[in-house]
Amino acid sequence: MKEILETIILNLVENKEAVEVKETDEEKRIVFNVKVAKEDIGKIIGKQGRLAKSIRTVMKSVAGKNGKKVSVEFDG
Repeated sequence: MKEILETIILNLVENKEAVEVKETDEEKRIVFNVKVAKEDIGKIIGKQGRLAKSIRTVMKSVAGKNGKKVSVEFDG
């Protein structure tokens, strides 16, 4: 799952070296902390948070197949 999220994020940002994805795995929940450069945070969140919501929806769909819940947090 982490690879899918990294692929999505890396295709949206310009400063690819600053991208950092940390995964915290709990019993039935996975938390992803995505850190990007300050100038790229707007590209990840999108207008009115639509792109961030879409990323979360994709990740929830992938996690649902594995019987887990997921949350994605963005940091700039």
